[in-house]
Amino acid sequence: MSLRMSPEEREKFLADLHVGVLSISRKGAPLCVPIWYDYAPGGNLWVITGQNSPKHRELAVGTVVSLCAQSEEVPYRYVTVTARVVAVEPAQLERDLRPMARRYLGEEFGDAYVAETGADGQVKVILQPEGWRSEDYAKR
Repeated sequence: MSLRMSPEEREKFLADLHVGVLSISRKGAPLCVPIWYDYAPGGNLWVITGQNSPKHRELAVGTVVSLCAQSEEVPYRYVTVTARVVAVEPAQLERDLRPMARRYLGEEFGDAYVAETGADGQVKVILQPEGWRSEDYAKR
């Protein structure tokens, strides 16, 4: 019996709220960092990072990365998506940062986060999915 998720299951899972782990190949060890992300089934993933962060220094258009999202409760499930960077652009406060902060922190704390950090110095990285791996241990 396969534990793989169907395309619909994996895309729904990835669209749910999880902190992802972004992995970027580089000289030496890969860079693996927890990150907020957003995804709508059938579309591209996107993340926000600081212009001076190690992530941004490694994320040029064409770079291939992996993002893994997992459940923390039994039965465990995960989705890993291999994706290519298709755009890196300045993050906009209302289009990007506020919706992302509210997604992860809720309206009150998300707005407080935005008021404290702002979008200056932030970039939006758009990732086009190219490959998928998934497991759903509830299928046992």
